[in-house]
Amino acid sequence: MTSPISVPIKRIRRMRRSANMRDLVREHEFKLADLIHPIFIEENLTEAVPISTMPGISRIPETMLADEIHTLYKLGVRYVMPFGISHTKDEIGSDTWNDNGLLARMVKTIKAACSDMMVIPDICFCEYTTHGHCGVYHDEHVLNDETLELLVKQSVTAAKAGADMLAPSAMMDGQVKAIREGLDAAGFEHVAILAHAVKFASAFYGPFRTAVDCELSGDRKAYQMDCANGRQALVEALLDEEEGADILMVKPGTPYLDVVANLRRKTNLPLAVYQVGGEYAGIKFAALAGALDEKRVVYETLTGFKRAGADLIVSYYTKQVAEWLAQDKA
Repeated sequence: MTSPISVPIKRIRRMRRSANMRDLVREHEFKLADLIHPIFIEENLTEAVPISTMPGISRIPETMLADEIHTLYKLGVRYVMPFGISHTKDEIGSDTWNDNGLLARMVKTIKAACSDMMVIPDICFCEYTTHGHCGVYHDEHVLNDETLELLVKQSVTAAKAGADMLAPSAMMDGQVKAIREGLDAAGFEHVAILAHAVKFASAFYGPFRTAVDCELSGDRKAYQMDCANGRQALVEALLDEEEGADILMVKPGTPYLDVVANLRRKTNLPLAVYQVGGEYAGIKFAALAGALDEKRVVYETLTGFKRAGADLIVSYYTKQVAEWLAQDKA
């Protein structure tokens, strides 16, 4: 006579039996208010230019920027991160601290179109320099302290134009402290800093460089993070917190969820993650090939960022997610 099978006492599947039950015990979810939408604005364009490496994303002419902001706002998007594609490049990116330069114009246009839209411009130089590096480039190196001075000038210019928050991404030592002191001295103590606290020297940025027409001399490994170093990433981020960052960001997102999770245990500041161009392109091209259910994969990915500890997500999918959510409600 065989022994009866021992049935389980703890049945975890009870918590998955129905949609209502799954909703009841769901630990993490994202909402549209968690998402920041990056947009590319190019001067001297007459029509939008699709970005071949990022299907569904285009460079927007300045003349179309206000209309795009109105569209985003109607969809429920409330946070945008503008990137400029400049035709006025030089060795030091001086257009970024010109009150009539592209950076200032973008911010002014967005705020004029919709004062309630929160504007979080990228603070860096790669889109505005002839060499494509993120600061003052000399003898095959980016000079840290000289770059800090220019980052402060750029930051104050963006704040004067109406930026609500700044997203410095140059990865210079001491940049958050320098920018915070510069903003405060200029009377912009209310302008927040979303620090690219951990920005890895990643191959996933490839589509972005096409998007912003950024030809690079050499690489950025001497100032961006080595992708192998998780503990050093925590040192970088916690230094930015000490220097006055209001939000800490990890970039890219998907390959570095361990860093997000570890950082979440070390800080009480809000955490952001940037789902960069290569992450977007990987999903988009796979979906176009019929290999993936795009909407389900995007939702799963965004939920994964939240589960790892991110409060905010910068994603090129923000507008499409807003459209999906609107369709779901209809």
